[in-house]
Parts: sequence; C-alpha cells; structure tokens
Amino acid sequence: MSFSQKILHWYSLNKRSLPWRNTTDPYKIWLSEIMLQQTRVAQGTSYYLTFEKHFPTIFDLANASEEKILKLWQGLGYYSRARNLHYTAKDIVKNYNGTFPSTYKELLKLKGVGDYTASAIASISFNEQQAVVDGNVYRVLSRYFGVDLPINSTKGIKYFKELASHVMHNSNIRDYNQGIMEFGALQCAPKNPDCTSCPLSDSCVALQQQLVTTLPIKTNKTKVKNRYFNYLVFIDSANKTLLNKRTGKGIWQNLYEFPVLETKEQKADVANEYKKVAPNISAKNILLFNDKPIVHKLSHQHLHTNFWIIAVDSTLENGIAMSDLEKYPVPVLIADFIKTFKISYF
Repeated sequence: MSFSQKILHWYSLNKRSLPWRNTTDPYKIWLSEIMLQQTRVAQGTSYYLTFEKHFPTIFDLANASEEKILKLWQGLGYYSRARNLHYTAKDIVKNYNGTFPSTYKELLKLKGVGDYTASAIASISFNEQQAVVDGNVYRVLSRYFGVDLPINSTKGIKYFKELASHVMHNSNIRDYNQGIMEFGALQCAPKNPDCTSCPLSDSCVALQQQLVTTLPIKTNKTKVKNRYFNYLVFIDSANKTLLNKRTGKGIWQNLYEFPVLETKEQKADVANEYKKVAPNISAKNILLFNDKPIVHKLSHQHLHTNFWIIAVDSTLENGIAMSDLEKYPVPVLIADFIKTFKISYF
C-alpha cells in the first residue's frame, strides 16, 4: 500500500467519534476548525457543542452580540479567533447570502481563514483536492520522510505544503485529510509515539535513524515578555465592584477585567499608587488576596498577577454587583479569581 492508503486504512480502524465528523456542512466544519486551532480536541469539543446549540446556523452567529460570543468562548483563549469568527459570519450573511464559498481560493478571502482552514473546509465539505498541513501533519511528514527543515520557516512551510500535496490521496481527500491529522494526534504523537504498532514503521526515516524525538524542527522565534499586573478589586458597602472593558489591539480585546495597575516589577506600593487608576476613590482597607503571584502564561507574555481587595467607604459609581460578575466575558485568569473569591468570602 502507498503512504496515503496506509493512512486511510489506519483511519478507518482508529478514528474517534467526534461531532463534526458527522457532517460536511461547511459552517460546522469551519466552526470546529477555528476552535481546534491551538486547542486540544478534548477541550474544544465541549465549546463546539455549546456554539452549535446557541448558534445552529451562521445566521444565528452573525446576529449574536459580540459579548455573548466572547462569554461562550471564555477559557478557550486566543480571543481574536472569536472576534474573527463573528466578523466572518456577518460577512458571509451579508455578502454571500449565508452560503459558504465552496473553493479554496474563495475561502482564503474570509477573515481569520488561512491556508490550513481553507484547505480543511474545501476538502472536507466540498471534496476539493487540497492538502491540509497542521501541526499533526507537519510531525507525520517530517518524521516519515526525515525532513529537518524548520516547520515555521518560509522555506519549510512551502516545502511541507508541496510534500503534503504530492502524497495525498487522489480520490478520497475528505477522509485522507482527516486521517493524517488523526494519525498525528494519536499514533505519531508529539511525545512517546507508539512506533512499535505504527503501520508506517517499516519505512519511517525518523525511526530508522533514531530521529523521532528530534523531528519536527521548529526555530524558536518567540521572546517572552514579563508583565506585572495588580488587579484592584474595589468593593463598596453595597457589595458592588468595578469592571473595565479592555479596548485597543492588545491582549483580551473587548473582554472585561478589574481596574489594573501595571508596574515594572512585582513589588507594588498599591496603597499609594491605586489613585493612578482610580483617582476619585478612597480606600479604607487594602488586602492582598493571593499569597504568591499568579503567573498566567500566554504565547508571548507571562503575566505575574496579584489581586488586591480594596474596601471603600463611598458607593461606587457604575458599580456591578459581585453576584453579577459571572455574566461578563472575562479572561480565564479573572474567571478563576472570581470563583475562588466567591468560595472564600461568600
């Protein structure tokens, strides 16, 4: 059997039962592919089912408020994906009468849809001969063919796309693309792959040359920045607090958070500096909530975070009841604090 035939045979025996595999509806395929970018299947499945329930059609998603979408997305991370999802849904409803483009080239014109997503939708929904290349596919091809080009280099990206197109199955592209991604996720896993039972083991270059643990190669271009956040949880006598909506193009755009005092180092003189954030509020008591800074790791940033409980005498203007905090879309860092704080104090 050829490479693609072995992948198809393995897939027929080992594929997981996943909700988006029961349809070729491009809306459902698009939804799952956007959610599964940088997300494990186990985590993404529950979010997919929630979105499918709340937004069964692209019209429902287009007509929803951004705040509701962000709230349902909460905890999945990379919130730009949710905002692009909403934008594209409205775009398809307005400019395509709610009907998804059916070709790879047309799909690429949609916001938030790159080569991988366009290839996945085009092949799975419309059976177009387009090879998908995601992290799992990079790993399988790199190991099997012994390719040591960095998968995140311009040359590497081009090479692997051409290689994936060369070895793909010529007729059953729908199952083949899903099969090679599944093969990378389950069989040719990132760590401790089961090479002894692998149907490709007899001709896998990485296995023969003991390169399984070193391939694929990825150059490290990410420089992590440390930031120091002090969240100020003001609470008045009516048990109300303040939330601000993040604007601009930084992290967590359009999500809500407590007023934040960002400092250059971990130690902060909050008693004297909170006025920089809330000049019209007077504190009667300030308490550090967490014993040690909470380190929240993002792809390019590590947020070293403290939460300060600040009791105030006056009634907070535009205050939000503590019991209503869970209604707002917030970063998971804030959501975790809210849960812990409620358990501790209520």
